[in-house]
Amino acid sequence: MPVLAVASELYPLIKTGGLADAAGALPAALAPQGIAVRTLIPGYPKVLAALGGASTVMDWPELYGAPARLLAAQAAGLDLLVLDAPHLFDRAGGPYVGTNGAEFGDNAIRFAALGQAAARAAREMGFAAVHAHDWQAGLVPAYLRFAERPIPCLFTIHNLAYQGKFDTGLFPLLGLPPAALSTQGLEYFGAIGFLKSGLWYADAINTVSPSYAEEILTPEGGMGLDGLLRGRQGDLHGILNGLDTQDWNPETDPHLAANFSARRPAPRAANKKALQEKLGLELNPDLPLFAFIGRLAWQKGADLLLGAAPALMEGGAQLVILGSGEAGLEHACRDFAAANPRRGGVFIGFDEGFARLVYAGCDALVVPSRFEPCGLAQLAALRYGAVPVVARTGGLADTVIDTSHAALVAGAGTGVQVTPGSMPALAAGLRRALALYEVKPAWRGMQKRAMATDVSWGPSAARYAGILKELAARHA
Repeated sequence: MPVLAVASELYPLIKTGGLADAAGALPAALAPQGIAVRTLIPGYPKVLAALGGASTVMDWPELYGAPARLLAAQAAGLDLLVLDAPHLFDRAGGPYVGTNGAEFGDNAIRFAALGQAAARAAREMGFAAVHAHDWQAGLVPAYLRFAERPIPCLFTIHNLAYQGKFDTGLFPLLGLPPAALSTQGLEYFGAIGFLKSGLWYADAINTVSPSYAEEILTPEGGMGLDGLLRGRQGDLHGILNGLDTQDWNPETDPHLAANFSARRPAPRAANKKALQEKLGLELNPDLPLFAFIGRLAWQKGADLLLGAAPALMEGGAQLVILGSGEAGLEHACRDFAAANPRRGGVFIGFDEGFARLVYAGCDALVVPSRFEPCGLAQLAALRYGAVPVVARTGGLADTVIDTSHAALVAGAGTGVQVTPGSMPALAAGLRRALALYEVKPAWRGMQKRAMATDVSWGPSAARYAGILKELAARHA
């Protein structure tokens, strides 16, 4: 069954977060389920440079001020449609922000163009259903709903915090009927809501973990949209993200100092040594090495980690931080490393290869998010034998089994869970992890169970396929 996916980023071509990983892995995961996915993405410079044998399948004499065309191509094993509109996407910086760190002022128009291209491609190229991802594709369900021949659409929420809110003065430029600018449409507290559009007009909705699907129905987790979501609860599904386990494989990963597996764990120690060397830490295999990989932002709890870090330092541990984000948190991370020579290591920025080494070299990965739709860091940690210390929220709660006393006796724990949003609770959880580290059989058992956890897309791909096939049959 042919399905058009629509996303603003796609691993390995262009990535800022987990959306790219999910959108990039799902086509291969859905293929065994009888779903043939072609993904529509914007023609950013990096994307266009990666294309091979592109051909024009559609064109627009004028799309928001200049000509545009739709290219069919393949890259990195992905079947693509690329919206080649240089006036909208040929820019320095990231997909959404410029080199000055500010959001592009015409993001509403850029992603409205993506939505219009998706709706036209879905109609004219014979797709049975559409799968739209996050606010950047939030207008896709609206364009499909108001088309002469509606096509069913599944809308995936990767993070409800990013909503794509814009001034209502832009509405006449969107090409939607006046009826769409209402509370039963795009209108959202006096603004236009791209994410709200997706939630209102999509035939089905899903989040990227079961727990997050429950959390967003509450005022605390719904971020102003909980009422709408409760009204659509019958169409809302929680489907856990996965990893491409062929790509994320410690037995073959070329970025590691030494490859290893659950059956052959001994070489893992070489990665710890390489990580300590790279960041100038004390070369001691017996010191527990904790790590954080992610955005230095309030949501990710980076401030909580820095506040709880003394618990690790007092426990004789090392702490590695890899990430970038808020300037104040970046500065605080550098201060932490300066105050803890040979014990604290900080890498401001992001490097995929180095991140793989961190997963493979640390003993424990800390994920202290205040909320987390799914999280991929803990999945990678499980895969690479790093014990996750996570906040009990969203997908973190769904994927890590807390090693309580009862779980330890039963041999069931894969990590440590802590109360989210609490620095004292995080510090207590870090101390509990340090105590477990000192009991080598218990720690090795956690590592072994972590690496045996199924973090693949298999079960989740079957659920996505089932929803997409049901939508297509319903509209046949």
